[in-house]
Amino acid sequence: MTASLTIIRYRKRFIPFALLAMAFFRIPLRFNKRSRFWKLMGSGRNGSFDKKPDLQQWAILSVSNLRFKHVQIKNYRGALLLQKLYGRFIARWLSLFNCETITYLLESIEGHGLWDGKEVFGDLPRQTEYDGQIAILTRATIRLSKLKEFWKYVDGTAAKMAEADGFVTSYGIGEMPLRKQATFSIWENKAAVKSFAYQTKEHQEVIQKTRQDNWYSEDMFVRFRITACIGTLKGVNPLKGKL
Repeated sequence: MTASLTIIRYRKRFIPFALLAMAFFRIPLRFNKRSRFWKLMGSGRNGSFDKKPDLQQWAILSVSNLRFKHVQIKNYRGALLLQKLYGRFIARWLSLFNCETITYLLESIEGHGLWDGKEVFGDLPRQTEYDGQIAILTRATIRLSKLKEFWKYVDGTAAKMAEADGFVTSYGIGEMPLRKQATFSIWENKAAVKSFAYQTKEHQEVIQKTRQDNWYSEDMFVRFRITACIGTLKGVNPLKGKL
């Protein structure tokens, strides 16, 4: 099983086609026999949960039965990788509109929680001995009655994460503005993650409020080993030379 996250960036003049893609892409993904689970998502502007969407930036998350050997990954670049993961229609669309893409191939190693009532990344242990470079997906469906309180606290946490030791990069993604939100972040190791999670006052407050006030109707926390990072976003590959 391979999980993939592709971040897509359109030019400003193509934003209407980016919006159309969120409807059109559902068809090939629904009929993709290799795919076990997929989500088309928008992006926030600040690399975490964000009320302000970035209409140039979108995301595809997929879990499939594909398996890539390291030597195979080197042979896949650009449209060929996108075609392998998501089908010919999506690959050609992104090429036609000259989109910039970065794709992370991921192996789930530990976590808990549900997405649409499913353990989409498998039955995972909560903890393992792995302590190398790590990616984390945190997602939640926020209760309507808790939206105001949630957004009151979350902005400060996002700002602190970008300043944390061992932080590499992050992307704010989501299925639905304000309510169904996710953050995909990359860290040098688990020690850096734990330091941020348990020693940052703002993050500690969010953890406590989440538990006390029952903010979420559904949530998920999964850690991944990154097996490949192909492409760029805004001209940068944050893991170049690190995999």
